[in-house]
Amino acid sequence: MRLSGCITALATPLTLAGEIDLPAWRRLLELQLEAGIDGVVVGGSTGESASLFHSEFDLLLRTAVEVVAGRVPVIAGTGQSSTARTIEQTRRSATLGADAALVVTPPYVRPTQAGLEAHYRAIADDGALPLMLYNVPPRTGCDMLPGTVAALAGHDRIVGIKEARSEPERVQALVALRGPRFTVLSGDDPGCAGSIRAGADGVISVASNVAPFAMRLLCRQAGEGGAAELEERLQPLFAFAGIEPNPIPIKALLTRMGIGHGLRLPLLPLSRHHEAEAARILGLVEQIEHTCRDTLAA
Repeated sequence: MRLSGCITALATPLTLAGEIDLPAWRRLLELQLEAGIDGVVVGGSTGESASLFHSEFDLLLRTAVEVVAGRVPVIAGTGQSSTARTIEQTRRSATLGADAALVVTPPYVRPTQAGLEAHYRAIADDGALPLMLYNVPPRTGCDMLPGTVAALAGHDRIVGIKEARSEPERVQALVALRGPRFTVLSGDDPGCAGSIRAGADGVISVASNVAPFAMRLLCRQAGEGGAAELEERLQPLFAFAGIEPNPIPIKALLTRMGIGHGLRLPLLPLSRHHEAEAARILGLVEQIEHTCRDTLAA
């Protein structure tokens, strides 16, 4: 398996009562497939994985596998704070039909680099699914260094990394590890075009929940050494997506698109004083999506 291009880290639509909105989930999946997105992540941090019960995670993943029907990879977010629980979640995801697992560095526990290497080797050795490493220090409290990634990149069940840090030095160190079996994906929408121009294989995107055509085109143009104009046009969306903790802003836009309602505590809906900006950004996104859809169809 080689994961590349624009992969969407899907939000989890909820009903007004706070339950999983399965019809909205199906619509979100179909929106991604219509745009030609290259893969989807189910139950990642954007999907509010910390608030999902096992039965809900299973329902989301089972439905995604059914709707996608093999057209693109379905990647399950299986990372937990313990190795044993991560292995259990990864095994369960395999039985539900996932194609790969996205495994974040263990949140909260702050393992050493040697602990991170042992953690990922144990999960990969278990063999349930191909693994993509995921490094996002602001959320987890630990930073997996390139040397640790290098020690893991040769494992035949570890297929790549999603790296949320976009500093040029970090990107260059990871791109040097790319090979036929190991890909490097950006986990940072604002910096993804630069990372791709530097040699990364694509992005696992939050913004593509609402702008899949634009993010797909951004990846294509950046892979050809361009994308500066589109990157500039998307900056207001990227800025808005960070105006409050993810996935609050993206879910505010999805709600305005008719896909789901709200979040689960301790996350609250978008603050009222940002509502006018949400409406403005959605109008901008609609314009950009129309243009990018036409460009991709040409």
